[in-house]
Amino acid sequence: MKNRIILIALIAAFLLAGTTVPALADKYEDTIAVFKKSEAVQPFFKNCYGYAVFPTVGKAGIGIGGSYGTGQVYRGGKVTGETSLIKATVGFQLGGQAFSQMIFFEDKRAYDEFTSGEFEFDAAASAVAITAGVQAKAGTEGATASATAGPATGAQAKAAYHKGMVVFVHAKGGLMYEAAIGGQKFSFKPKQ
Repeated sequence: MKNRIILIALIAAFLLAGTTVPALADKYEDTIAVFKKSEAVQPFFKNCYGYAVFPTVGKAGIGIGGSYGTGQVYRGGKVTGETSLIKATVGFQLGGQAFSQMIFFEDKRAYDEFTSGEFEFDAAASAVAITAGVQAKAGTEGATASATAGPATGAQAKAAYHKGMVVFVHAKGGLMYEAAIGGQKFSFKPKQ
């Protein structure tokens, strides 16, 4: 019974992520353009070693849930490979959500760690939430980076790299209680 619930949740996440539609270059360019509109994200585009872009990540759960999305990894503005993320969760959660996600790599070490084939965020990891065209307030507390997106206030803290990476998410739709990215597992396939 438990395995069936996990399977149903993962199927829902796959559907939310739009995995039946082939990945188009425009989808990636459009997602990058959305993130470039955020003042909190702009400095990372200018100074990062590379980044990963996930145009749509689907997340769904009822007690047991999951997330899934596919993306591309860039270095020097050029695609270096394909990546996918998956996450299974157990605990208080209800609903479904679709969001875009970007991961910035501060240096070669962080990029190499992510592209090593199998990478996973630790349980304490979280993301900075942005809203296109609106300033995000972000802060770091030890091993976590958290944010509250809201109206532009003129006061904005800086997001910062943690262990060479920083993650931003942009909600596309849906409603779900659960915002941590800890436990997301990534695979990487180099461009041929």
